[in-house]
Amino acid sequence: QVQLVESGGGSVQAGGSLRLSCAASEYTIFSSYCLGWFRQAPGEEREGVATIEATGDIDYAVSVKGRFTISKDNAKHSLYLQMNSLKPEDTAMYYCAARRGYCYLHFIDDYNIWGQGTQVTVSS
Repeated sequence: QVQLVESGGGSVQAGGSLRLSCAASEYTIFSSYCLGWFRQAPGEEREGVATIEATGDIDYAVSVKGRFTISKDNAKHSLYLQMNSLKPEDTAMYYCAARRGYCYLHFIDDYNIWGQGTQVTVSS
């Protein structure tokens, strides 16, 4: 079974940057799966942050557009999320996830492969 492992979370001040990484145990999901980053703040529902199709097409949540950049390196079986100009409201547990086929940023239940999450805390 494919496994996803996130890393790169931490604590930063508002305006700072972090780069999250997600390593996959198998290459196959990078060639045909949608990959995405999702986050969940305490007391809130999980929400889509950014997705990237197998073709490379990208979608962002409105709240992060222009500040976050999703990318992937097929050769390294890795997914990334570069987060700049971080705000306190970006504080959450961040997860990478995958689903076969097309990406749907807001249909979170369609993603069936999840990492364990990495915490991002932004202080004001």
